[in-house]
Amino acid sequence: MSSTLQVRTHLAMALLVLAWLMPATVSAEIPSPLRPLHTTLSAALATLPSESHLLLDREPIEQFLAALDGSPPDWPQIYGQGHHDPGHDERLFTLNRERDAQREGKEPLQWLVTVVWLGELSRFDEEEGGFRVALGPKFNRTAWGEVRFKHEDLPATLIASAGGATDDLKARMQRGERIDIDVVMCGRLIPEESLVYDFSHDVEGLGLIMPVVRIEAVAFVLADGSR
Repeated sequence: MSSTLQVRTHLAMALLVLAWLMPATVSAEIPSPLRPLHTTLSAALATLPSESHLLLDREPIEQFLAALDGSPPDWPQIYGQGHHDPGHDERLFTLNRERDAQREGKEPLQWLVTVVWLGELSRFDEEEGGFRVALGPKFNRTAWGEVRFKHEDLPATLIASAGGATDDLKARMQRGERIDIDVVMCGRLIPEESLVYDFSHDVEGLGLIMPVVRIEAVAFVLADGSR
């Protein structure tokens, strides 16, 4: 066999081996969207990092905001005559720009925090073996205004596994009962857009603060288990 033919033979064999290996690489295992549905908040929190700061109630949320920005803004002054006030948008923009600059380098920007959104069990996914979760924001009334946490990098599909309670929950849903859950999310503020100041679209003149959290972990708990 000539040297040229040997080279071509070896090359062909190498390509065959590479083609055989490629599907295993491409079909790398995708993380499951399935997570257990807990019956108590303490059980859900036990699955999340223990060093996280819990921002689940008014007082710790206010303390967190104070550690970042000192004191609430003067909402009436910023609002003025409302959205039709020619200086309204500029005052709001200035507030966000100034507070972003003053917040740089503060320790709470690095904190791991745990927050809650509202959820509801949707249809049962037979393939995944769990209930799909419909998600909605939770509005927290505080001395600073209304606080609504925004999430980034949350998985597109959320599915709750109810284990032995699956049949009972299915039956309740078939009777038209709504099954509310709390979606407990853990993550860190995004430094470049950590807090966004705005006004409520539902209540005239009500200040709205939106901390933006990049999500690292998620847990589910039946809503009545969080009370």
